[in-house]
Amino acid sequence: MTHAIHRPARPIPGGDGSGRILVGTASWTDRSLLESGWYPKEASTPAARLAWYASRFPIVEVDSTYYHPPSLRTVEGWRDRTPKGFVFNIKAFSLLTGHPTRPEALYKDLRETLGETPERLYLDNVGPRIADEVWRRFLATLAPLHEAGKLGALLFQFPPWLPAGEHGRRRVLECVRRSAPMRVCVEFRNGTWMDEGNRAATLDFLTEHDIPYVCVDMPQGHPSSIPPVLAVTASDLAVVRLHGHSPHWAGGSVEERFAYRYTEDELRPWASRVLALSRHAETTHVITNVCCGDTSQRTAARLTSLIEEESTRPARGGVLTRPAVRHRPR
Repeated sequence: MTHAIHRPARPIPGGDGSGRILVGTASWTDRSLLESGWYPKEASTPAARLAWYASRFPIVEVDSTYYHPPSLRTVEGWRDRTPKGFVFNIKAFSLLTGHPTRPEALYKDLRETLGETPERLYLDNVGPRIADEVWRRFLATLAPLHEAGKLGALLFQFPPWLPAGEHGRRRVLECVRRSAPMRVCVEFRNGTWMDEGNRAATLDFLTEHDIPYVCVDMPQGHPSSIPPVLAVTASDLAVVRLHGHSPHWAGGSVEERFAYRYTEDELRPWASRVLALSRHAETTHVITNVCCGDTSQRTAARLTSLIEEESTRPARGGVLTRPAVRHRPR
């Protein structure tokens, strides 16, 4: 059965009219989203839902790839079922970012080669040969998106136990090197990277190596908390991820951690911040990651409207807690 590809959602012009802003959500297949009624009844298949989503947003972040590498057939379907210009950001497989990984998520033949495994795997458990093969297969599977110009960036979200320092910087550079020529953006989850003592050095490092920094909005006061620092460390791409402010961030289930509804008063300043970022990057990606029902979709739609409204107003100063400027090393 052939599924019609809808007209793509259009990007928003950037703050000075030269760049573009793409606003979308993390995932389009979340179970609670499917149960929310956001999709019309006629969008009853995965292909139809993706086409419907792509008619409303120009970008989506695929988070399922963090838990399990996709098949080539799945990636080809993403490519073929979306219109020209639609963008996928892909979350890197957990084994490659240094997170614990379920053995059953590993490619079957590689898992069989390993034999008996612990309940959670890390790169050190699999050895360099299998690690290299996981890298090769994961990236090769994404090639159809990359070749079609639909792969925006690979998101490497590093674990809370990777602090700032020489080892951490080497780990980031290794991921960038292995992923080339695919674009990589990085999100930290250890507060030392962006604390007052290391912030400038972190941004200098990313700028020196032309690596896009992922600006985040997330709960504060935890070891994994990163402050909402706004900076552009690569001229081609700026990235923002909005995680909300759930009180269950540290100890709740996945659903509880991201169950948050942004208020109008919270979103409006972000519209100004996104526009400020867009003045220093060719493209700005904004991903709402408050995946509970259709909250992410409604948040992304409202933020899109606010950015469009804000873009018609004269630029104003003093809207940012930290200036969103093209970061230059000291």
